[in-house]
Amino acid sequence: MPARWVKKLNSALYHNSLAAGTQFSPDVRFGHHGFGTMVHSNVVIGRRVRIWHNVTLAVRASTGSPHQIVIEDEVHIGANAVIITPYEQSIVIGRGARIGAGVVVTEDVPAGATVVSAPPRVLSDRSAERVGLAAEAPDAGLGEVQAGERAQEAMGDDDVDV
Repeated sequence: MPARWVKKLNSALYHNSLAAGTQFSPDVRFGHHGFGTMVHSNVVIGRRVRIWHNVTLAVRASTGSPHQIVIEDEVHIGANAVIITPYEQSIVIGRGARIGAGVVVTEDVPAGATVVSAPPRVLSDRSAERVGLAAEAPDAGLGEVQAGERAQEAMGDDDVDV
């Protein structure tokens, strides 16, 4: 009963959901007070783990099932990261792993690994033309097809349609 009251208080103050069944070490740190953090009850969090805001730890199985997310010691999870198990499976995030901001993790992460999302790429920059900066854009004198081909060459990706 006290765990449910703490959960309700957390939800009201910090807009998060820390399930009563979650097992975690007392030295877990939530960046920005854990604003927006959602943690399923089948999650086990180790020692010296740092979790930033808007993180979701979701197990796609019922509460109390053997399927879980195990976050080992000294893991750092960046803002807006999502760790979600495949349906009725478990995931282990290895000791000392780093999960970057905005990453979606759906499988085990080895100890000491760093997981980041794909780097953003600009395929065409038409915003410069809209705000009158066409003269400063590197491809300003090129036609649309030539600019697209140049962007493909720079990225080394032949499968991109422009």
